Amino acid sequence: MSHLMNTYARQPVAFTHGAGCFLTDSEGKTYLDALSGIAVNTLGHAHPKLVAALAGQAQRVIHVSNLYHIQEAEALADALARISGLQEVFLCNSGAEANEAAIKLARFYGHRRGIDRPVVVVMDNAFHGRTLATLSATANPKAQKGFEPLVEGFLRVPFDDLDAVRALADNANVVAVMLEALQGEGGVTPISSPTLQGLRALCDAQEWLLVCDEVQCGMGRTGQWFGYQHAEVLPDVVTLAKGLGSGLPIGACLAGGRAAGLFAPGNHGSTFGGNPLSCRAALATLEVIETEGLLARAEATGALLQRELKRALAGAAGVKAIRGKGLMLGIELDRPCGALVDKAREAGLLINVTHDSVIRLLPALIFGEAEARQLLALLVPLILDFLKG
Repeated sequence: MSHLMNTYARQPVAFTHGAGCFLTDSEGKTYLDALSGIAVNTLGHAHPKLVAALAGQAQRVIHVSNLYHIQEAEALADALARISGLQEVFLCNSGAEANEAAIKLARFYGHRRGIDRPVVVVMDNAFHGRTLATLSATANPKAQKGFEPLVEGFLRVPFDDLDAVRALADNANVVAVMLEALQGEGGVTPISSPTLQGLRALCDAQEWLLVCDEVQCGMGRTGQWFGYQHAEVLPDVVTLAKGLGSGLPIGACLAGGRAAGLFAPGNHGSTFGGNPLSCRAALATLEVIETEGLLARAEATGALLQRELKRALAGAAGVKAIRGKGLMLGIELDRPCGALVDKAREAGLLINVTHDSVIRLLPALIFGEAEARQLLALLVPLILDFLKG
């Protein structure tokens, strides 16, 4: 009997080691990993440059606290500012923490403007985390059940509906709009570029903050560093985690524009945030993405997967949509398909189902054509057989 708290419905497998895009379990069976720790293992498993960076950092210093300057944290902040276009970076440990920081920043911004009860606009099918504030911003009644009363200060609108947000222009308490450029838990659904561009213009006109949650779709997963870059807009606040450290716990809240310069010492903090080991992992991740051309690879491999999935599943009754960007792909069926997770695992393939009926693919950015072809060969027959049943 495990003494772990019963918070996960774990699958009957334990992995002992991995290499590249493959994992091996305790029985010696090898699997093609098309989930990468739910968009976490950006560089796959046991990438030699990441392993060397972690070993080297562990030999020097792992943690010292933010009472002191941390060179690795400052270097990472510089790198994130460079690729994002924003000016400031707060480092933490997870996506939920990054989104908590963003929500606090939005509220702080509102109070600075004399708004006593600031409101953040959020969207249907959003997922921003499981802390009380981020759970309140999330649109998942099942996840919220039993944790009421939820945190106030959020207004929900339909996803990708610019007019619904415009209708709130007369609400004097609104201070920010928070969204995912590509919803992950919400069904792998991208926001349209015109909507995101319109939200940027609306936020400018209303002096609201535009907050982009890039926890799942950021760090090169869509073929650009960030999902918002496909629409050629610049948010005021961006949150990161998951793929930032290639498996090491790290999150970040980036600020620019109206959101820059708000926080001062004492306004926010994190004991472990910005520790040298996690920052070194993130720096190594950024370096490998750039030097090995992984943005272009994610775009090309993702395009190949979309094209071949659409070709192979064309006309298949029960396939509603194939969508996504880069290596963040969803195959929506007309019925719940959680059973495919077990069938795929038995066939040596690791996938995920989200939103009940969307097969979610989140392979590592090192995924290439060979791995894509193997994925297609394993997954397509499983889907077709499932739909026949």
